Amino acid sequence: MTAFVAPLRAVNVGGTGKLPMTELKAMCEALGFEGVRTYIASGNVVFTSRKSEPAVKKALEARLEAYAGKAVGVMVRTAAEMQAVLNNNPFPKAPGNRTLAIFLDAKPPADTLAAVRHRKDDEIGLGAREIYVHYGDGIGQSKLVIPAAKAGTARNTNTIAALAKMASDL
Repeated sequence: MTAFVAPLRAVNVGGTGKLPMTELKAMCEALGFEGVRTYIASGNVVFTSRKSEPAVKKALEARLEAYAGKAVGVMVRTAAEMQAVLNNNPFPKAPGNRTLAIFLDAKPPADTLAAVRHRKDDEIGLGAREIYVHYGDGIGQSKLVIPAAKAGTARNTNTIAALAKMASDL
């Protein structure tokens, strides 16, 4: 069994993209995932499965689309990959609530940094399948635009640490 972390894209507690975490947990259990746990109401789920990462992603996306009536992006990482995302953060001394990783399905495009617009005090680094951002003045003050991040989903370092711990405990 492999432990997985699956951050969902565009899921929140109200308005569009609403998905109760109890529903997400039930969906995962119906797919045969075990040890299913959610973390905060923003679309984070941790579980174990014998399926491969691509099979987990495909099954969960299909189930979520059937539920929501539209595609819901799912970024899947193994427990080891999630720990690596945390360990490879290029801004380890920055506050966890001002530093995040944008999870992508594939390696960031070669032109990721060149395409960035409205960069002020924000720092950007590239990972294996992530884009790291440190918002110097906080995300609420930033006008930063990262075109390569459009199809991804972001989690701050505090959330990544909690998810990595939850996955390692499975």
